[in-house]
Amino acid sequence: MVVLGRVVAPFGVKGWLKIQPFGDDPLSWRKMPHWWLAPESEMPDEQWARYALRDCQAHGKGLVACLDGIADRNAAELLSGWYIAAPREFLPQPEENEYYWGDLVGMAVRDEAGELLGEVTGLLSTGAHDVLQVRDGEMERLIPFVAAYVLDVDLAARSIRTAWQKDW
Repeated sequence: MVVLGRVVAPFGVKGWLKIQPFGDDPLSWRKMPHWWLAPESEMPDEQWARYALRDCQAHGKGLVACLDGIADRNAAELLSGWYIAAPREFLPQPEENEYYWGDLVGMAVRDEAGELLGEVTGLLSTGAHDVLQVRDGEMERLIPFVAAYVLDVDLAARSIRTAWQKDW
């Protein structure tokens, strides 16, 4: 499963959900007839619950969505904090130099000299740009995911080359 976002709260009284998307084009999710939800992002694929999508709309910096089987606010409240995902085959192919966050997690991050800085453990959306969370033992680095610092992403090699120094 590729994690796409998270339910942050119920929206209204008719079972709608307020969604925090993890990415740039969440309205493209409307093309998927089903969404999968789970309380933890690392759940095995078979433990994600599948819901038919009834409606999805932009709302502020996020989305609001209505799923079959979520009939009222009480049902929507039970899903607060749950993650939204989809199997890879249901997702559109990213454009050149675009990546799903889930594809970046676990990648090795190296500086220009090839020295290992750590592994991507997650990403943060700051509004201005995304930030790679890179962990090397107890040390965590936050590297802006912008062209000035991220020089190359090699999905096949599971490696990211950066203009970031180990001592920064």
